[in-house]
Amino acid sequence: MTTDTTSIAARVAALDWSALARDLDARGWAETPPLLSAAECDRLAALFDDDARFRARVDMARHRFGEGRYKYFAEPLPAEVAALRQALYPPLAAVANRWAALLGGEADFPDTLDAFRARCAAAGQTRPTPLLLRYEAGGYNCLHQDLYGAVAFPFQAMAMLREPERDFTGGEFLLVEQRPRAQSAGTALRPARGAIVLFTTRTRPVAGARGHYRVQMRHGVSPVRSGRRETLGVIFHDAA
Repeated sequence: MTTDTTSIAARVAALDWSALARDLDARGWAETPPLLSAAECDRLAALFDDDARFRARVDMARHRFGEGRYKYFAEPLPAEVAALRQALYPPLAAVANRWAALLGGEADFPDTLDAFRARCAAAGQTRPTPLLLRYEAGGYNCLHQDLYGAVAFPFQAMAMLREPERDFTGGEFLLVEQRPRAQSAGTALRPARGAIVLFTTRTRPVAGARGHYRVQMRHGVSPVRSGRRETLGVIFHDAA
């Protein structure tokens, strides 16, 4: 079965981006309704066992990242992954530029993913970063940030490829905000199969008495209690 990448682009364009942007502003993350079909989720999850599609493989336990495995796609990316990456970037770039302005930085993220990737390449970051992640029972991912070089895009996306409570239990997607001079605040999400969580890669702006300031955020996965959890990670900056 072929992939209708035009349809994926249309689905992304039809999202309520005003509402998603408000959620990103308010809490650093936003969740879409199911965007990928069950067939698309199945095709993507099945790619995990095709090592020829990947440029690198990571055993989390070996590096003390958690318990589970993930694999970075090689070029060319699967059609669904490339379509999502291309379609999600422009509306997120608009939010990224607004955030940069609020924090006193340069609001210069280009309008297209190709132009942004050219900036990555100029900095020596040429390796693709979209990845598949697989967790069996007992698997988890420590809190972290996905930064691969000097050039970084402030948002990334996670697409849920399995159905919570049917294909696996546990395995909530975790987001932790490290507030300055205050206790950290955490959120646990259980997105539906095919839904996408958009979230900040590193920091988000928060309004204070003297203007906006940066708040650090990290993400991870709580322990899977049973079954198998598989997700797609869409990162927009390339790796060195």
